[in-house]
Amino acid sequence: MGASIPAIEPPLGKPIARGPSRTLLRAAILLLLPVFLAGCGVNTIPTKDEQVKAAWGDVQNQYQRRADLVPNLVATVQGYAQQERTVLTDVVKARAEATKVTIDASTITDPEKFKQFEEAQNRLSGVLGRLLAVTENYPDLKSNQNFLALQSQLEGTENRIAVSRRDYNEAVRQYNTELRTFPGVIWAATLYRSQKPAQPFAATAGAETAPKVSFPAASP
Repeated sequence: MGASIPAIEPPLGKPIARGPSRTLLRAAILLLLPVFLAGCGVNTIPTKDEQVKAAWGDVQNQYQRRADLVPNLVATVQGYAQQERTVLTDVVKARAEATKVTIDASTITDPEKFKQFEEAQNRLSGVLGRLLAVTENYPDLKSNQNFLALQSQLEGTENRIAVSRRDYNEAVRQYNTELRTFPGVIWAATLYRSQKPAQPFAATAGAETAPKVSFPAASP
């Protein structure tokens, strides 16, 4: 038998060369990792959170538009119906409360603060409705062009408020659902632990029933 050929050992301290395959593999992983994470929904929570904040900004803009209309509306009505002091005072007071109770995008996840804001805005809506109801008793006021313009702007603003609240609630629904369903629930428990459910607007109590309005006789 011939002598066996001994295995050739690499020099000590010098690893066996493995070629460019490992480098290419690492590069491929680095390139594919963002795609993989995006496909797993890692960006969905912050994306929906930003959508909620944008919708909330529109809600705030519409409420501010209404608050800006109120002083001129009160002044115009007062010029024709000074005897409606109680209603006018209630409107001014409700506007002050509504503008005092404010929350921003960082606190729409606070149930108590959100409830205070919503209640203050609902009170202003209620007294404005009363104010427009009593103006029905004053033909001169109803024909005043300034009042008609303000009334039209107020009605348009109320419609925009309703739309912006609806859009906000839909953004909140999608965001909150993402926090509670797979795969969002995984990211919420790991990368986005600080994210909390956003608060939606609730339907105003009695909104499903048409209000009954009675018009008191105007004082002479």
